[in-house]
Amino acid sequence: MQDHVALAEIELCGELIIAASAAAEDRLSLDRIDEVLLGR
Repeated sequence: MQDHVALAEIELCGELIIAASAAAEDRLSLDRIDEVLLGR
């Protein structure tokens, strides 16, 4: 795996972690996960 691919995956995981920690509910909905990953 190339470094830029690994870094992109790490950034996506970080965005999900941030969204999960800010979520009011226990779990992120699939719609919210899609929003985070698609950058909406």
